[in-house]
Amino acid sequence: MKVLFDHGTPAPLRHHLPEHSVHRSAERGWELLDNGELIRKAEEDGYDVIVTTDQSIRHQQNLGGKRVGVVVLLATAWPRVQRRTAEIRAAIEEVENGEFREVPI
Repeated sequence: MKVLFDHGTPAPLRHHLPEHSVHRSAERGWELLDNGELIRKAEEDGYDVIVTTDQSIRHQQNLGGKRVGVVVLLATAWPRVQRRTAEIRAAIEEVENGEFREVPI
């Protein structure tokens, strides 16, 4: 699965997703894009899932008809996120196209 981390997603999380192809928005030069443009670019480049810590994205964007899902982490601190890697991995693998899925942390 092709996964894109938004700029707020803790980078070390990628090491807990070895079965997926993970890229950071900064690696793509997309770290300054607004949410709508980031979703559009991710979809164009064949990403399956965007992982973000932006809790307002659900209220700003409509994913209806999109070929990408969004997993929202409800915390940004790596020590807290690290304790929930199994739940995050499950959310990434289970999120459907056009769906938002939140991971409480």
